[in-house]
Amino acid sequence: SSDVCSSDLIALDGTPFQIPGVPGILLRALPLQSKAAPYSPHREAPVDGDNIGLLITDTANNKTLFYAPGLGEITQPVMDAMASADCVMVDGTFWTDDEMIALGMSKKTARSIGHLPQSGPGGMVETLAKLPPHVRRMLIHINNTNPILDEDSPQRAELTRAGIALCEDRVEITL
Repeated sequence: SSDVCSSDLIALDGTPFQIPGVPGILLRALPLQSKAAPYSPHREAPVDGDNIGLLITDTANNKTLFYAPGLGEITQPVMDAMASADCVMVDGTFWTDDEMIALGMSKKTARSIGHLPQSGPGGMVETLAKLPPHVRRMLIHINNTNPILDEDSPQRAELTRAGIALCEDRVEITL
């Protein structure tokens, strides 16, 4: 079998594309600075296309959602995509950079495995606060160690104050 990269299949330059059988939806991909999945041959040497964000546009109303799991760094193209969207669904894996270390579950930080923590300087909460007020903010890909899963936690209260929601099972998003 041949080694096929996602960049061979999806343009990473923002060129719009459609999926057969899904009319009225335009997608645009951009590479995310992160770490390739553990099973990837690029795990320790990521390449563009290992992780992508998608701008998903409904052509009927021109509303856009930006979807970015596995987001390890906020680049200018990512910030621009988030600011241009009506809704963002972004990586919410860990609350702190040392979450797994503090719990004794790993010796690796969130950033070292390709996830931007939510709290702290340069974290997701701080980043999302820079978006225009109309942008709906949602966290996805939440690890089971993340304290935001406890609805009564101070971390969840901080998200609520910041206007950031957790994307839960069966949520429907209307743009």
